[in-house]
Amino acid sequence: MSGPDRLELYRQMLRIRRFEERCVELYSATKIRGFVHLYIGEEAVAVGVLPHLSEDDAVVATYRDHGHALARGVPMDAVMAEMYGKVEGVCRGRGGSMHLFHAPSRFYGGNAIVGGGLPLAVGLGLADKMAGRDRVTLCFFGEGAMAEGEFHESMNLAALWKLPVLFLCENNLYAMGTALDRSESETNLAIKASSYEIPAWTCDGMDVLAVWDAAHRAVELVRDGVGPVFLEAKTYRFRAHSMYDPDRYREKTEIEHWRERDPLLLLSERLRADGEADDDTLAGIDAEVTAEVDHAVAFAEAGADEPVDDLTRFVTSEGVRT
Repeated sequence: MSGPDRLELYRQMLRIRRFEERCVELYSATKIRGFVHLYIGEEAVAVGVLPHLSEDDAVVATYRDHGHALARGVPMDAVMAEMYGKVEGVCRGRGGSMHLFHAPSRFYGGNAIVGGGLPLAVGLGLADKMAGRDRVTLCFFGEGAMAEGEFHESMNLAALWKLPVLFLCENNLYAMGTALDRSESETNLAIKASSYEIPAWTCDGMDVLAVWDAAHRAVELVRDGVGPVFLEAKTYRFRAHSMYDPDRYREKTEIEHWRERDPLLLLSERLRADGEADDDTLAGIDAEVTAEVDHAVAFAEAGADEPVDDLTRFVTSEGVRT
């Protein structure tokens, strides 16, 4: 496999960053309501992993799912319309920020339950194995999910049945407001996962190129039939847990320390140092991305609200008699 297109990795990370920065503005303007969990600071993980999947592979995300969806190729217009609660959204506006779902991309959420995506991923992997399909299921989850029962049940069954699942733990150090060392007796998460006889290792989740390399190895192992693989990406969210969170459990100096390893900053410095991009190149990418976000906002603003007569649709599947 050839190396990554580093400018494209930068562009994809910037798409997530600018999209979410606009979401902050729109939330403050009450254009977006409900819970919103931002991915700012963690962009290198989704962008470094998802290019290794094929269109037939499946993705299961968490409630912090905007970046996963955009990196998977879910159209930004439809994601923004979903944030607005408009019919043109990926779930007709019924899911909102935490429940993005897009069948054409095989993007299975957006899951508001901590750890709730893990058994879904195991089910997808089991179906593929039973049907003899050459597919990989990628399951994102946070380190907080590793304290849930679903984690242990899912890892055990995936290992026992050698299912084609890549378990991708985004360790941003805080499960809501609880620090990792206050919730886990074993803070080396790869060691914890390896107790299920699953290949497991850690990568620098702030460095998109490090994530790219680690994910390439992991996806190839899963596709080769070794069974599940666990990859921990050590990362950090620059914003609070959600828009409602006053963020009183972290020192500002800690946040500033991590900002020095901003994934966009790290890659832009490498691109400049290697002569692959200059300030004008990066500014051009920023302008292109900003225009895409502007278009997505205009698309959402022009969207339609769900007709009142449709509010009971989809409670059961269409065509099912009640």
